[in-house]
Amino acid sequence: MPLISRATLRKRWRYIGYYGEQVMFCGAWVEIGPLRTTFWSLWDRETGRILGHTRMRPDRPELTIEGDQLTLESGAARVSLRIGESEPVEVVCPSGRGWGWTSKRAGVPLTGSIEAGGRRWEVDGLGVDDQSAGYQARHTRWSWSAGVGTASDGRALAWNLTAGINDPVTGSERAIWIDGEPVEPEPVVFTGLDTVAFLDGDRLDFHFRDGAERRRHDNFGLIRSDYVHRFGTFTGTLAGIELAEAAGVMEENIAVW
Repeated sequence: MPLISRATLRKRWRYIGYYGEQVMFCGAWVEIGPLRTTFWSLWDRETGRILGHTRMRPDRPELTIEGDQLTLESGAARVSLRIGESEPVEVVCPSGRGWGWTSKRAGVPLTGSIEAGGRRWEVDGLGVDDQSAGYQARHTRWSWSAGVGTASDGRALAWNLTAGINDPVTGSERAIWIDGEPVEPEPVVFTGLDTVAFLDGDRLDFHFRDGAERRRHDNFGLIRSDYVHRFGTFTGTLAGIELAEAAGVMEENIAVW
């Protein structure tokens, strides 16, 4: 993929999220044209403490995601996660005069360790792996939610839901994983960062605790963004299946890129 196509910059990113009972963590790298940044955020669910950092310098990053390994070496935290195998959803969708490719996996196994604030957590759970690239429209606004949980009947549930990007009526990146098998739901409607509603009457309600948030406003002239990412828990139903417990993220992003 060349850096520019039809006067539109190439965008690429990869995001890994772990949503555990004691700690939640996400790490990502993002490229917009020649610019590259990394960021990470960690929420200690027991103490309520949140840590994070965004790095925009071009030298060796503190966070790397290569193949099946995520590594963070920071003064505030150390993280080593191995990313396991799970069934992906992969699509290419139009975006203005361009297009976007994405591969999403929710319910992906994650193992390793997280250290921060004098505390250490052994990780052996499930999370999300988002890999994307494309020439999306210069002005793009979207809402996104992803998470993992357990149904009231014991089945494993996970989801990746979006509105505003990669969201045609069919052939979208929307997916619900039921015991590891993905199915595509109909389009969804986000009510801010509070709920995700489905056309069939299903609904996810998001429960957010103050502090479990990453918020950024960046203005580099031709490239600008307003971004909110929140960790939390969910109640509701997916594909007609009631959730017993679930955790994940809600996100809003407004980008000129």
